[in-house]
Amino acid sequence: MEDKQQPPAGLAASAGEERRSEDGRHAVGGGTLGKSVGPTPSQSRFQVDLVAEGAGRPAEEPRKASGEGSAAGKGSEEAKGRFRVNFVDPSAGDESPGEPGGGSSEGGNVSFQNGGDTVLSEGSLHSGGHHHYYYDTHTNTYYLRTFGHNTMDAVPRIDHYRHTAADLGEKLIRPSLAELHDELDKEPFEDGYANGDEGTPAGEAAVTYIPDSKGVVKFGWIKGVLVRCMLNIWGVMLFIRLSWIVGQAGIGLSVLVIGMATVVTTITGLSTSAIATNGFVRGGGAYYLISRSLGPEFGGAIGLIFAFANAVAVAMYVVGFAETVVELLKENGTLMVDEMNDIRIIGAITVVILLGISVAGMEWEAKAQIVLLVILIVAIGDFVIGTFIPLDSKKPKGFFGYKAEIFMENFGPDFRHGETFFSVFAIFFPAATGILAGANISGDLADPQSAIPKGTLLAILITTLVYAGIAVSVGSCVVRDATGNVNNTIVTELTNCTSAACKLNYDFSSCQTGCHYGLMNNFQVMSMVSGFAPLISAGIFSATLSSALASLVSAPKIFQALCKDNIYPGFQMFAKGYGKNNEPLRGYLLTFLIALGFILIAELNVIAPIISNFFLASYALINFSVFHASLAKSPGWRPAFKYYNMWISLVGAVLCCIVMFVINWWAALLTYVIVLGLYIYVTYKKPDVNWGSSTQALTYLNALQHSIRLSGVEDHVKNFRPQCLIMTGAPSARPALLHLVHAFTKNVGLMICGHVHMGPRRQAMKELSTDLAKYQRWLIKNKMKAFYAPVHAEDLRDGGQYLMQAAGLGRMKPNTLVVGFKKNWRQSDMRDVETYINLFHDAFDIQYGVVVIRLKEGLDISHLQGQEELLSSQEKSPCTKDVIVKVDYSKKAEIDTSIAFTPSSSERPPTLHKEEDEDGKASAQPLLKKDSKRASSPLNLADQRLLDASTQFQKKQGKSNIDVWWLFDDGGLTLLIPYLLTTKKKWKECKIRVFIGGKINRIDHDRRAMATLLSKFRIDFLDIMVLGDINTKPKKENIAAFEEMIEPFRLHEDDKEQEIADKMKEDEPWRITDNELELYKTKTYRQIRLNELLKEHSSTANIIVMSLPVARKGAVSSALYMAWLEALSKDLPPILLVRGNHQSVLTFYS
Repeated sequence: MEDKQQPPAGLAASAGEERRSEDGRHAVGGGTLGKSVGPTPSQSRFQVDLVAEGAGRPAEEPRKASGEGSAAGKGSEEAKGRFRVNFVDPSAGDESPGEPGGGSSEGGNVSFQNGGDTVLSEGSLHSGGHHHYYYDTHTNTYYLRTFGHNTMDAVPRIDHYRHTAADLGEKLIRPSLAELHDELDKEPFEDGYANGDEGTPAGEAAVTYIPDSKGVVKFGWIKGVLVRCMLNIWGVMLFIRLSWIVGQAGIGLSVLVIGMATVVTTITGLSTSAIATNGFVRGGGAYYLISRSLGPEFGGAIGLIFAFANAVAVAMYVVGFAETVVELLKENGTLMVDEMNDIRIIGAITVVILLGISVAGMEWEAKAQIVLLVILIVAIGDFVIGTFIPLDSKKPKGFFGYKAEIFMENFGPDFRHGETFFSVFAIFFPAATGILAGANISGDLADPQSAIPKGTLLAILITTLVYAGIAVSVGSCVVRDATGNVNNTIVTELTNCTSAACKLNYDFSSCQTGCHYGLMNNFQVMSMVSGFAPLISAGIFSATLSSALASLVSAPKIFQALCKDNIYPGFQMFAKGYGKNNEPLRGYLLTFLIALGFILIAELNVIAPIISNFFLASYALINFSVFHASLAKSPGWRPAFKYYNMWISLVGAVLCCIVMFVINWWAALLTYVIVLGLYIYVTYKKPDVNWGSSTQALTYLNALQHSIRLSGVEDHVKNFRPQCLIMTGAPSARPALLHLVHAFTKNVGLMICGHVHMGPRRQAMKELSTDLAKYQRWLIKNKMKAFYAPVHAEDLRDGGQYLMQAAGLGRMKPNTLVVGFKKNWRQSDMRDVETYINLFHDAFDIQYGVVVIRLKEGLDISHLQGQEELLSSQEKSPCTKDVIVKVDYSKKAEIDTSIAFTPSSSERPPTLHKEEDEDGKASAQPLLKKDSKRASSPLNLADQRLLDASTQFQKKQGKSNIDVWWLFDDGGLTLLIPYLLTTKKKWKECKIRVFIGGKINRIDHDRRAMATLLSKFRIDFLDIMVLGDINTKPKKENIAAFEEMIEPFRLHEDDKEQEIADKMKEDEPWRITDNELELYKTKTYRQIRLNELLKEHSSTANIIVMSLPVARKGAVSSALYMAWLEALSKDLPPILLVRGNHQSVLTFYS
């Protein structure tokens, strides 16, 4: 929360705006709702309007202060408001007599119900010294006056944009669009809901805050970031290794080494600043920044290795400290055991003391850091002063003060002992790391957005200048080799001097065999040069301990943030924080144990490069995050820090990867393997988080660009794909339909599940939004590569038309309508049948292909008991708390909109189980029942068969046949679908048999012609059968059965008067006329005959794909067409009646 930000004068809305408390300090308001609200003149425009209620409660008795508010919080009174208005009592002035009514400022419970729209609060506003009273805007008593008008509309304010669990203020919920826009059909808000009908059941996310902010420590940018980063960057290298690097690489290349390291860290610093200023930063440092930018996969991988690297870094720094102490002990001859064990003993004692400082709290740790920084700066000053005081006693050791000769000699490189420029760079680079020390405690910064950029970049600048300055000065004062022997002074003038030492009257030529002094040989050059040597030792102690302390604090904080996000469920226990600062004590203990383990190894030459690589992997990903976010062009990417560039960040990421290999190639490979392994693990686990990462944004951008690019390309027959719109209703209601279509569209074409909601519009609109999320999630969970598209329409036909015209995008539009066969059509209202058949006509009008799928058991399983567990486990709606125990997709036989929907989904009576419709009519509504203890009755045989049939396409199909009855040429869709089925794993053992119509006298010729065609299409087939007897008259009993079936639907106009017959035909257009029946007698007989042939040849097939007969619009009545489909497809294995749109979908041209 920005401390200094004042609301604009005119916008100090009364509902808890952040403002200064009267004593001039910022009240960091109770952790939950910002600052206390002081009555100021500018506020009067937005005061609460008190409206008398009935007899009128006196305005002076404002709800018995907060007592009622806290009671509401405890749930004793169900508050009805969606958002609350604070009444600021101007008479309260500056007095702060404890809050009446006992709303304590500790741990107020705030529960948000987004559905029931209630905000209950207990003591969440009791920050400063003023009274706050809550009024519900929905009880038609109190309104927030906006711009002087009584309206529910809320003015813009920060509290509407908070996360639910934000710890810096309370989330307020603005009125929903429905509350402002829906018509009022009851007394306004009479039942607590704006539009008078029951809201969706709400999941009460009860969020508990700890609003007591008195003891919370927050740091500014100097104490929190600058000091921390400087201490972490200035390590042991400064005092022990820098002089050696100058000796090896020379002044020129040393400055280049420092410059190269700085380039990498500066780019990373800029990237860190960009991410840190793109929204509110919580605790977790590098992990938080990367995970919220690139998503949990990269964040989880980096978080774990970064926390581990920090824990091991503690050991590295502590061992560096212990080594220095042991050196001093050795010089004085006071070793305790031996060198190795002394390092272990001193290291262990040190890390225990550091743990004590850390656990004592961040405040103590920050004080310790300041003291260490002072010592460090004094030590650097001590060295600088020493360079100006050349003592004669130091000359034999190679120190002569600033001399041009020495500068010239030391300017060029002199690599020895197999060192190279890159090996020297690898030794120096770890000294430049540490730039994330400030960002790692982002949760403890008062204003991370401004502190992280300022502190980090300034720390990089200061430390770089100091490194470069010391490198130049030590290179100008000290020669590379010196004996330390006073007797090496040259008495006589030598004329042929080449070395600087010779020109300064010293002869160190004997050093070819090896000396102990000079830049190359003595790591303690800085102690020797300094004015007072013990201060340099103190500086070494300070540098090591401060870095160790910073790492010891960073590791648990990062690990805690990682565990809170529950990316690795096994580590959940480490998420718990203690005390006012939410200190991760368990994490401290774990870090301590890891550090102690590595200290006991006491051999850190192997571990140091791995740590450097872990840090570099984090830097690389931070840089990549900025590049990725910029590339994704997400509107949410708008950092306040503007001095970054996506391409420079990409260069930074690449440089980090290169440096990893330069430092140590095997450690780099190991780091890559670990990061990749963790990435794959998290991707596989799919944590249930949504942080709006740039990965999501880029996925969207790619999809958008490809869709647009695709729209510019004309369709080509070679690229034809069946893109299916399936009228499933609720996807879970007809699994067989879904799985069969998925079998030939998966990874090939588009699949959209259409769901038509019918009935009262308002009810349907609510269900549309909840169903959309629920069923799309169901499809993903069941590994269905499909989209869910619900629409609201008056009837199924309208809904189907809407979907066929509007579903899809650009070239990714459906071209085939798939429906289930309407099995119970004879019991249904014939208007339903008319609607169903009209769907086919509409599809053909829009140039769609049509596929009708029939299983003899039926398709719709929504009424089955066995569906309960399936649905309750898979479809817990995000906004419903009670488990869906019995889900009843009740289907009406009539499309009678007056009874299709009862008023509220939670009060609908159980419906009678009729034989279900198999079409795509989807007035399907879940019926929530609370009686979970109700025993489920055993299934009857038909239902058991239906349930078994519904899963048959999920199994492997084995060696069997797919029979294709390609009687009419529809462009080839009838042949393409079976071919696509055989390309899938579950169907690959099935063989295609092709049946075609032909004349008895040319059967061989027809078979050869078809074989040629299929081979040109490159479609494998087992056999081709030519049926010469299709036009034979069917058996008498089958004709009789057909006539009996259509009898109830005939008009019998010959037996009626003309007028009555015409009127009847007009009212019931689906009736079959005698004339029509006579006209299409041949076609009727053909359907009956084909059914006989199907039973004869294909009764053992796994699935039959057959040409769908087409009925002329306006000429063939719905009942007759339905009867044809019934006669054709009854009592058979699963059958697909297919009719393409008569455009070619197969080609034999390359």
